Amino acid sequence: MRISFCQGLLTGAIILNLLILYYVSRAQQQMMEKRKELGRGTKRGAPPVSVLGGGLGVLVGGGEEPGVVGAEGHSHGPRVTVLLREFENFENYVGDVASSFLHQRPELPFLAVADTSPYPPLVLPEGARLLILSPSPDQPPQAHRPEFHVQTEFVLLVPDGVELEHPRAIERLIRELEGEGGGPVRLVAAPVLARSAVQCLHLRVHLREWTATYSPAASGSSGSVCTALQGDAVILIRTEDLFNLSVPLGRPLFSSLFIQTALRGWKVKLLESPCFSANHRPLFNSPHNQWKADTRVKDATGKLMKSFGLKHLLLPDGKEQWYGCSKETPRCFGTVQDDTPDYLYLDRWTPPCCLRALRETTKYVINILESSGVRYWLEGGSLLGAVRHQDIIPWDYDVDLGIYLEDVPNCDQLKNLDSGSLVDANGYVWERAVEGDFYRVQYSEANHLHVDLWPFYPRNGIMTKDTWTEHKQDVEFPEHFLQPLVPMPFAGITAYGPNNHRAFLELKFGEGVIENPQYPNPAKKRWDRTKL
Repeated sequence: MRISFCQGLLTGAIILNLLILYYVSRAQQQMMEKRKELGRGTKRGAPPVSVLGGGLGVLVGGGEEPGVVGAEGHSHGPRVTVLLREFENFENYVGDVASSFLHQRPELPFLAVADTSPYPPLVLPEGARLLILSPSPDQPPQAHRPEFHVQTEFVLLVPDGVELEHPRAIERLIRELEGEGGGPVRLVAAPVLARSAVQCLHLRVHLREWTATYSPAASGSSGSVCTALQGDAVILIRTEDLFNLSVPLGRPLFSSLFIQTALRGWKVKLLESPCFSANHRPLFNSPHNQWKADTRVKDATGKLMKSFGLKHLLLPDGKEQWYGCSKETPRCFGTVQDDTPDYLYLDRWTPPCCLRALRETTKYVINILESSGVRYWLEGGSLLGAVRHQDIIPWDYDVDLGIYLEDVPNCDQLKNLDSGSLVDANGYVWERAVEGDFYRVQYSEANHLHVDLWPFYPRNGIMTKDTWTEHKQDVEFPEHFLQPLVPMPFAGITAYGPNNHRAFLELKFGEGVIENPQYPNPAKKRWDRTKL
């Protein structure tokens, strides 16, 4: 069998690609083995990195190989890298922090990390390095990835302005973390002596509901074990754990770190001692700089919550923070296709800001209908939500009300809508829906979350209408379900619904609909109850 020149060339290319893949995989494996050996005290220094992110780095130890003196004073590599992530360009003490740690522990690698090149430039002592996370087109990708610049078993995360007074404090943290073995405690923290004491918190993150809830945690005799911290603290974490997080060095650091660790079931142990001092408190010398710092933290928090898909924070003092839609912004999801909003494909439910807007709109509309003498009732999925949850179904994206067509002239907002839409004094938009013969009330001109009003009229004891949608629940029904209407709790108010809600719902949706929840279009997305 004769092999042509093209076939031979193709075969050679395939073999070359396989060899490249093999050696790349081998190099990555050797890098991980090197890191583990360093953690066990093997005498092997990390290769010196003179340029970290575009020429802004400083040689570790002035260009000498790091790791010639161990954390215990023996001749093996250091076990801990000191890393400072949170600081502001316009006023900081990064140089002082580095000098403090390197004066007490000159063998420890010290790494300051910034998103972009600080201006004014940082003045760092010999032995400290700066890593820029923003990629540069003339640099290889590993130049901007922190996991390539940490060659120790542990990372000590320190805040700006902190000082190391007791050289053995770091060993205490290491012993505490190693003493936890492979349990849920994956981080150990020590307080920073500042104006406000660090507080141990419990954090529950519900990605499906786009929500994170913080609550105070009780203190124990030998330290508190919790899932988040509030305030100044120094944190020790295994390098492998830190860089197994999706966003290991996000900002704000504590918010980013603890959201991710809480989702993994990890805990942090807050020790009563050792304590780290902080002579630079407050960090900023002027109210203006404090305002700038607070504004930057607020902006960074908003970006972080958006990237993590969190729209509602419940804080330990009972306050709330919202990062979703409002009356001035569009809703959190686009046009719904096939009765299945985009968030269901992400295994999420309706964002809480959208539910809040729907509740506000429902309360507003029902108040106007009642004051105008328009008879209404909860319809379709909204009635189903009232029966199951006394609220909107957690994954629903609108509210449906039935109304008597003959009562429409009683309502000023509805009776003239044939000629267009109406924006009322409170910013709600009343319109005749373009999709059919019904009315729609939107949260605002910008935010199209809405309540739909479906006009029915009686004919021979049957409630009917002139146009119908393709929804299976859009059917005629006996008027006796509305005689009388009965009050029922819904979305924080008392609304009216049919007098035999089970029979009404089973007529529209089928038998057992109350006890067997399902997404609106199971052919596109089916509710997986195993994920509850």
